[in-house]
Amino acid sequence: MPSALPSDFLHVDLVTLSPLILLAAAAVVVMLTAAFYRHPRPVMILTLAGLVLSFMALFLSQGTASSQVTTLLILDQYALFFIGLIVVATFVVAILCYRYFGGGESRHEALYILLLLAALGGGVLVASSHFASFLLGLELLSISLFALIAYPRFTEHPLEAGIKYLILAGFSSGLLLFGMALVYAQLGTMQFVKIGTMLAAPGAALELYGLAGLALIVTGVGFKLALVPFHMWTPDVYEGAPVPITAFIATASKGAMLVLLLRYFLMAGAHQSHSITFALSLIAVATILVGNLLALLQNNIKRILAYSSIAQLGYLLVGFLAFDQLAIEAVAYFLTAYFVTMLGAFGVVTVLSEGFNGGSAGEFHDAGEKDSDRLADYAGLFWHRPWLAGVFTAMLLSLAGIPLTMGFIGKFYIVTAGVEASLWMPVITLVIGSIIGLFYYMRIIAVMYGWGPEAAGEAIMLRAASPSFAESATLAALALLLIWLGIFPAQLIGVLEGAGGGLT
Repeated sequence: MPSALPSDFLHVDLVTLSPLILLAAAAVVVMLTAAFYRHPRPVMILTLAGLVLSFMALFLSQGTASSQVTTLLILDQYALFFIGLIVVATFVVAILCYRYFGGGESRHEALYILLLLAALGGGVLVASSHFASFLLGLELLSISLFALIAYPRFTEHPLEAGIKYLILAGFSSGLLLFGMALVYAQLGTMQFVKIGTMLAAPGAALELYGLAGLALIVTGVGFKLALVPFHMWTPDVYEGAPVPITAFIATASKGAMLVLLLRYFLMAGAHQSHSITFALSLIAVATILVGNLLALLQNNIKRILAYSSIAQLGYLLVGFLAFDQLAIEAVAYFLTAYFVTMLGAFGVVTVLSEGFNGGSAGEFHDAGEKDSDRLADYAGLFWHRPWLAGVFTAMLLSLAGIPLTMGFIGKFYIVTAGVEASLWMPVITLVIGSIIGLFYYMRIIAVMYGWGPEAAGEAIMLRAASPSFAESATLAALALLLIWLGIFPAQLIGVLEGAGGGLT
């Protein structure tokens, strides 16, 4: 029976890869359905079904004996957890996209294909253990995001945002590729584990061009994560992109890259380079301060959330720099809280926005674009939409790190990891940044509650339709999750302890 052995291994690998395979299959099925039946409702339903099947397959993949599939991908507990997080985020964004892009009156079927491909790219990223799969997942994600941002192709702001994102993505990919080439030139391998093994040998160290390659990789990732000083066009992209797509960029895209960076640093031993870790510490401090200070100057909700997102990534870097088991758990918990809060915040903005209506031809024009993104649009929101104001308040309080929310537990975790690693300057900066951030979060809350019904923002009430049942259920689930895991975090922490155990 020797011939049965390869087929058994093939079966195990297929089961292990089933979450990613189902994402790819869902994209193909949705594409074929859209080609023969041009209506967004069945396409969206198939998209959601594909995401549910992919999420369920995570439990099958978890039960396989082998998590390493060739040298390219490793689907361990760490990767599976974050693939699940990306799939759930994509599910939420797909629901938010339907009415925003015109519902059944608009042809936007291709949007769901791009969403599935972007989710697949993010899944490949978090499971990568090789530079080749790293670049493959990154480009699949980046190209899909460029098309998603510029999807309303006849409107000015999304097209501008798409072009800016394309330039940033191309530049950062070039830096990453050159950095990978320099590391390969010295070590002769592109596998994360082999890089770590070679550098762990007595007397081994990166030479000048190896360190330059590592620095280029960090710089390229800095552009992808919008870390300071690589953040310049990020608020413009957030402001110009359709609101649900902005939510996807802020969560799935940035989350996948950060998860991959943490795996690379730990497996390849890059955290042992003191010059790189010192540079990352400076970047973390600058990111926290610049993100929070610039958010104070904004009067546009999407730009405020953009700079808040920059600051939140700075907080994540503080936990990231501890490089131990506690750091992995801290980053994972904070990232989960960040996903929930950003999806909820942008979800409220989406529901209150008129969005795009492309009509039967599927051509989106400026006349159909009206996002509720000005701070003045939210004046008196509580008096007309108290439930939406309550959800938005919960999300903002979580971003500020107020107790009884996931954001508080996440920041506490990050501070604990930073203190144990003696990262005093980043931790002090985190505390200062959190105090600054509280001001602009409370500013939004004060606008929503501080005006009477007679002074409410009438424009937003006139044009914003009532949320659909699916949108209401999604926002309610996010709000309940935010508070439940903020009060009872033990179950999630237990899952994260198992997920992070294989990296250290």
